[in-house]
Amino acid sequence: MIPFSVLDLSPVISGGDPGLALRNSLDLARHAEDWGYQRFWLAEHHNMTGIASAATSVVIGYVAGGTKRIRVGAGGVMLPNHAPLVIAEQFGTLETLYPGRIDLGLGRAPGTDQRTSAALRRGLGADSFPQDVVELQNYFKDPTPGQAVRAVPGAGLHVPLWLLGSSTYSAQLAAALGLPFAFASHFAPAQMMSALHLYRTQFRPSDVLQKPYAMIGVNVFAADTDKEAQRLFTSLLQAFLNLRRGRPGPLLPPVDSLDGQLNEMELAEIEHMLACTVVGSPASVREGLQSLLDQTGVDEMMVTAQIYDHAARLRSFELVSQVREQLTAGDTRPAPSPQAAR
Repeated sequence: MIPFSVLDLSPVISGGDPGLALRNSLDLARHAEDWGYQRFWLAEHHNMTGIASAATSVVIGYVAGGTKRIRVGAGGVMLPNHAPLVIAEQFGTLETLYPGRIDLGLGRAPGTDQRTSAALRRGLGADSFPQDVVELQNYFKDPTPGQAVRAVPGAGLHVPLWLLGSSTYSAQLAAALGLPFAFASHFAPAQMMSALHLYRTQFRPSDVLQKPYAMIGVNVFAADTDKEAQRLFTSLLQAFLNLRRGRPGPLLPPVDSLDGQLNEMELAEIEHMLACTVVGSPASVREGLQSLLDQTGVDEMMVTAQIYDHAARLRSFELVSQVREQLTAGDTRPAPSPQAAR
């Protein structure tokens, strides 16, 4: 079976708080572990009142400490916000505490607005991203005699790195460095197929990965009926609409209909951004995921769901785990590497 993983944004719901969001994230991770999901990733966002995972490495430690087997990681750390040595020390510490269970996905965007970005960034900007990735890689390698700067812990731990992207840039960099690649198709699907093609055709084997290994993000809202799933989906639609209108906030409860609340331009833009979304009953979800798998031939799928009610969110991921058993790998799927899938 193709591996399925979870991307959790630790949603802060209307009427809730970040503490509740983080406790719900741990509860979801424990269930995901029991349901056979491969990884549980958390994302770095800043100054977002609806997302509680800003201190991503801290939350990863909390989730890893509360689970036993599932891989826990960043999807991702926005590397331009940090010195590579700091990230090496943080994830070296996590790997030391939870050996063989930590992933480090790296993004090139700041994960926030321009003003907050200015408060976070080291001043080097995204143009230094390739150099920062290589620097970070080197901190995880075995130390060399006379090496002046080491990550302690971190040196020699070979924490698995992934490159994340919503365009072709990181796909080409991942190919050049021989790293696994995850595409953010759950919110920016436009260049998904181009990025996957470039990654696969330009891939150069490395000491960590002999063949390309690609994963995509998919919004999946599953429920016992199509109608119920469509209603759950309205929370994400409201979130995207409010973000587009410049007033992001906590995740709102679902509504029966959004008719009349979006103009044609907003509707077209949201439909474009959420094209990689599957909503419905188990039968509908199976059909949608199989179609995506046939289209992309990816090695792994990462499922995310901004669902207001925690019990409904758990039920959605449980149904997806059951649907996964009925899927078949796409014909174009490259053979997975044991290193990448560890």
